[in-house]
Amino acid sequence: MLAGLRINVLETLRYLHHQQPSYTQFEAWIWERNDGELKEGSLDRLRRALAGGAVGAEVGNLDGVEGLSEDDLVHWDEHGYVILRNAITPEAAELAETAIYDFLGMDRNDPESWYRQSLGHSIWVPLLRHRALAANRRAPRIHKAHAQLWGREDLWVTIDQGGFNPPERKDWPFPGPHLHWDATLAEPHCLELQGIVYLADVDEDQGAFSCVPGFHRTLTQWLKSVPEGVNVQDHARRTLTMKPIAAKRGDMVIWHHLLPHGSSPNRAQRPRVVQYMSLRPTRFSYTREWKS
Repeated sequence: MLAGLRINVLETLRYLHHQQPSYTQFEAWIWERNDGELKEGSLDRLRRALAGGAVGAEVGNLDGVEGLSEDDLVHWDEHGYVILRNAITPEAAELAETAIYDFLGMDRNDPESWYRQSLGHSIWVPLLRHRALAANRRAPRIHKAHAQLWGREDLWVTIDQGGFNPPERKDWPFPGPHLHWDATLAEPHCLELQGIVYLADVDEDQGAFSCVPGFHRTLTQWLKSVPEGVNVQDHARRTLTMKPIAAKRGDMVIWHHLLPHGSSPNRAQRPRVVQYMSLRPTRFSYTREWKS
């Protein structure tokens, strides 16, 4: 529902917790967040989906849209991640990259500006609604690829943030996130997808997204091998090795949420600039118990 209303989960929870609004105030806040961009057609699609009706892809008919190839799908099954090449155009990626630099008050050609307090000691950029980022969420190839992986087209794209990971230096060590899961490790293990769009070329040593390929296939057995009383996340960080995933401007890395993953230290000369994005169907199986 929040994705359909084009609002971010964390910002919504913060607003409800701190402001404790009336229904009317909450409705007005949602309209304010959307700044007139939430159209009646989108609301109608959301109403029909929530009522149990069938809805198609948000971006229209996907039949003629090129998505993942057969080789891509084989790679997905084996490794649990895939690179969607040219998910958005290089021009669209550069517009979003520029939006992030502007939001942070940084100059892409001035390395000293990359460490301003506007970023803080974090790689997260809380830019949610710039038009360039919104346009990327409607990219047909992104919707097609996720429809292939989910096996359905009634998908809803998250309103997620950007990322800026500058090269490490003495006064700015890599802050993480290190290897982790954003998923419950309790069974049953269900499908869910996560994604990151590279807004500029990213080499392996440039703070690339990293994961443990194929781990979604062996997670159940691996969990049985964790010594009793040992924290699973700590054990994973000590014993597992992540692979950095390099890709080009406009490419999107999509991964199974059961892959342990994280960012990596940037030891190159340029920042890693990205946009996070996930697509999920109206209803899907998930595990209610949270176990980390």
